[in-house]
Amino acid sequence: MFPGADAYDIALDVDEEAVDRLLDVRPADVGPAPALTFARNVFVPLTTACRYTCTYCTYYDVPGQASLMSPAAVEDVLRTGADAGCTEALFTFGDKPDARYEAIHDQLDEWGHDSILDYLFEVCELALDVGLLPHSNPGDLTEAEFERLREVNASMGVMLETTADVDAHAGSRRKTPGQRLNTIRAAGRAGVPFTTGLLVGIGETWRDRAESLLAIRDFHERYGHVQEVIVQNVVPNERSSFERPPVETMRRVVSMARVALPDEVSVQVPPNLSPTSALVDCGVDDLGGVSPVTDDYINPDYSWPALRELEDLADGAGVPLRERLPVYERYLSGDQWVSDRIRDAIAAETDAGARYRACLSDEPVT
Repeated sequence: MFPGADAYDIALDVDEEAVDRLLDVRPADVGPAPALTFARNVFVPLTTACRYTCTYCTYYDVPGQASLMSPAAVEDVLRTGADAGCTEALFTFGDKPDARYEAIHDQLDEWGHDSILDYLFEVCELALDVGLLPHSNPGDLTEAEFERLREVNASMGVMLETTADVDAHAGSRRKTPGQRLNTIRAAGRAGVPFTTGLLVGIGETWRDRAESLLAIRDFHERYGHVQEVIVQNVVPNERSSFERPPVETMRRVVSMARVALPDEVSVQVPPNLSPTSALVDCGVDDLGGVSPVTDDYINPDYSWPALRELEDLADGAGVPLRERLPVYERYLSGDQWVSDRIRDAIAAETDAGARYRACLSDEPVT
């Protein structure tokens, strides 16, 4: 049983044979994907407040110093992204920030919102109006919260990181694997196309990595909602003493992910953080969201690569580079996965609608 899972009535049986099979996987057991994809996004760090205090994270600020973007500031960033041809608005913020930060709560109240999730709903509507599809990473949510936000989000996500209880999550405000597993399950029950992933190098073991991948696979087999799994290495920063994992470690973990996950689930590595060119032959088929106009506010020391660099990466791997939407195309058929508002935005006879539909073609980026 994974730490904290009992509190959420999560029953995930560890298949010892499956774990052993994954531990035997090496890069030679997989091959390169037929194409590489990416999403063109604008990064909106809605607030830098977070109830957790993970030791590797530079994103959160302590109470009294955390920022909260105003509606006007959010709109300015969104319009800049839309003007630059982006299709995705990536909204990020710390987990339940208004539960710990009195100033954030008071400001939200002044703006007429009961919670940060109410504010998120408003700015997601704004993104749709501007011509961007929202993808939100709001931390741990309940099924009811996912059902509400699904109305205005093309997809959502949260990193599992690991099913292990690691010191990186230590402190008086620590998250548990059970909380994250509960969130992934809640997203599946709510029918939300979902992104999750592993954070490699925060004290987990090889067995922990295998078990984490199998837990994600288990939820996807139940609900079908996992569209991509990020395999992200930890990086040095001003708060973290963790060393970047060796390339060979990342090659092996990426290969394990490709073997563990169903074919329809993409394996993603972030090109500003990972030794990407050394990983593409291990089954990587997606490079995540890359912004032409905003920083990676979670990892501010690591700049996004330019589109030309992504093209060079794909050329070096001998595969085409294709732009995609924040929601994968298979989730657009039927009415199970995306709301009418998202579907209507993609079908609209507008410049934004045309951009969205262009990303549904198989044409490589030119």
